[in-house]
Amino acid sequence: MLIKPKKSLGQNFLIDKNIISKIVSVSEIENKDVLEIGPGTGNLTKSILKKKPNNLFLVEKDKRLFDQLQIKFNENVKMINQDILKVNEKSISKKKLIVFGNLPYNISTEIICNWVIKLDKDFWFSELILMFQKEVADRIISQINTSNYGRLSVLLNWKMKINKLFDIGPNCFFPKPKVDSSVLHFIPKKSYFPIKKSKNLEMITRVFFNHRRKMIKNPLKQLFINFEEISNKLKLDLKLRPQNLSLETYCKIVREYENLVS
Repeated sequence: MLIKPKKSLGQNFLIDKNIISKIVSVSEIENKDVLEIGPGTGNLTKSILKKKPNNLFLVEKDKRLFDQLQIKFNENVKMINQDILKVNEKSISKKKLIVFGNLPYNISTEIICNWVIKLDKDFWFSELILMFQKEVADRIISQINTSNYGRLSVLLNWKMKINKLFDIGPNCFFPKPKVDSSVLHFIPKKSYFPIKKSKNLEMITRVFFNHRRKMIKNPLKQLFINFEEISNKLKLDLKLRPQNLSLETYCKIVREYENLVS
């Protein structure tokens, strides 16, 4: 039975066997616990199972697809019929999960930010192999002093080592999306700049990048009464723009802010 993709759920099913093979080969998954987000019609699922994971968990929101997947894979997978944004990932497995996902374009940034930024302690995953709209992926991996460098770049690279693996054209999907996609590989860093609350980094970067074309003097003034003292301490040139500040500099600004409000 052919299931028609739902536009409202941002469904584009990956159908290219070569790309599927490349994605599954990114990590050594034999005897590991694996989570797949949005398996759709199960094309990637089938290839993951061939690699003999210890457990394979599938999260599929669409009840039509969920029912089909249950029939198709029977006892070989553990299925969760829920919206990934409402799933408690820590309850899925006692082991750290390797995660694969062709994330819906409309909620991809919300999903990744929930997983990476909002967790202040241990991660429930060992690595993430995720597909994004190319434009979003480019923003995630962009470097300082480039036009794409922004909040996503700072927030996600804070705790993660992120590599772009390859791009995928529209022809590899059904239905064909209007944009290219990219696969990114996330691995948690062993150490990262200590911040008391991740929401402070979210707030500080929002204040700065809301006015990305203005000089950093403006957001600093907004955050600190003694902004000149802070800028001298951190050796900041007040004429710089938000995209000219490094991840470490943003973390240092957060530290100053946390010292102020604590």
